[in-house]
Amino acid sequence: MCGIVGILAGKPVAGELYDSLLQLQHRGQDAAGIVTCNERMHFKVGQGLVRDIFQERHMKRLEGNMGIGHARYPTSGDKSGIDEIQPFWTSVPNGIAFAHNGNIVNYEDLRYDVITNRKRYLNTHSDSEMLMQLFADVLQRCMGNTPSGTMSDSTFFDALCISGSELFNLAKGAVSAVSIIKDRGMIAFRDPHGIRPLVMGERDSADPENPLQKEYIFASEDTMFYMLGFRRLRDVKPGELIYITSSGTVYARQIAEKQFTPCIFEYVYFSRPDAMINNISVYRARLRMGENLGKKWIREYGDLRPDVIIPAPSTSNTMALSMARILGVNYSEGLYKNPFIGRTFIMSTQEKRRQSVRYKLVPQELEIRRKDVMIVDDSIVRGTTSKEIVMMLREFGAQKVYFASACPPVISPCYYGVDIPTREELIAAVQDLESIRTFLKADLLMYQDIEDLIEAVTRKGDHHIDTPCYACLGGTYVHETS
Repeated sequence: MCGIVGILAGKPVAGELYDSLLQLQHRGQDAAGIVTCNERMHFKVGQGLVRDIFQERHMKRLEGNMGIGHARYPTSGDKSGIDEIQPFWTSVPNGIAFAHNGNIVNYEDLRYDVITNRKRYLNTHSDSEMLMQLFADVLQRCMGNTPSGTMSDSTFFDALCISGSELFNLAKGAVSAVSIIKDRGMIAFRDPHGIRPLVMGERDSADPENPLQKEYIFASEDTMFYMLGFRRLRDVKPGELIYITSSGTVYARQIAEKQFTPCIFEYVYFSRPDAMINNISVYRARLRMGENLGKKWIREYGDLRPDVIIPAPSTSNTMALSMARILGVNYSEGLYKNPFIGRTFIMSTQEKRRQSVRYKLVPQELEIRRKDVMIVDDSIVRGTTSKEIVMMLREFGAQKVYFASACPPVISPCYYGVDIPTREELIAAVQDLESIRTFLKADLLMYQDIEDLIEAVTRKGDHHIDTPCYACLGGTYVHETS
């Protein structure tokens, strides 16, 4: 679950890449990087939040009218190493910079192939660097001895499609990627299952001196499009490669047969509520999750009602609001969230997650004391945050605490870009419902049904989703994991 962005314009793009990464910060808080290109590649990467990495002196060095950026949420390789921070780059062929969101299941086999058979040097243990070198190797073979400058755009696009097709044939897992190639342009592609999101935008050039009539952006989410003046064109299709030349010509081709199974957790937790992912409003999907959760509560508990429904902020606000409407119960933001504390789910250790809950959430006593309180959360993964929230409510005088999860029990690891590597970390994988309720110290515990979650996501929108990927919730993995 990283955030990626690429922009090709008729003016320097470093500032807009920076602004875009700020809008994608919720997707990764570990590290970030930007690469731009004019006559040469320009780089800046660092650990921490975007605002702390890029200073004015760095931005001045990031010259060029095309570039890519990456906000890191580490799921593979050395999670603390600065060498692992994207974007990655390689000088052969042409000069390629590459940013990737996702995870590769058969990484070890492909790493061996890239190093031993293809003779490409890997400087890290990142699957993203391995993908870049695999793509670059096939592209170099397709180009042969032909100088890049003598190849037509259409011929070069054919070579890109062959390279992307071989990558999709070999790499098993989630691949949403943006890349820039010196002197040629920018590319974006997405694996045949479309597991991780990738959206394309366009804007008219406002500068008559601009050699481009249209300027383009690709990003994990369209959350920055409005502020930068881009119109949302569409999602990159599963199995599609898009190439935009330096002069602004757009080429697109389906290079692999698709079976559209995007990650359902994008709608539950990862994406911002104002995003349109796979032509589905995340906000509306979360409203429907809360609606279905409220209907299940009525089926199971009849006329029993809490005095107030409080979200575990802030992803759950929309779900809780909708559930309160269905139940006819007051909605209250009874937990104040400090916006300057990071998202606990993507923090690197369990202890950091536990400690940060009380740092970032402050109960409002007047909304809680002497009341039966329903907490609505987007999900229960490890149980640490949920338990701390229940304890805080009891300390502030709640008579009863009910807990509702808008997501079904998380019972399996994710191998496609979420850092849940073992079943032992997942409370629902090792404990039954009553044991979890006891652990949380809640009076009642209710999970969303998987059928209701899928219905909430897919009910509206011209999305063409075959079925979402919900392997972490007990569904089938779209690739073999061993």
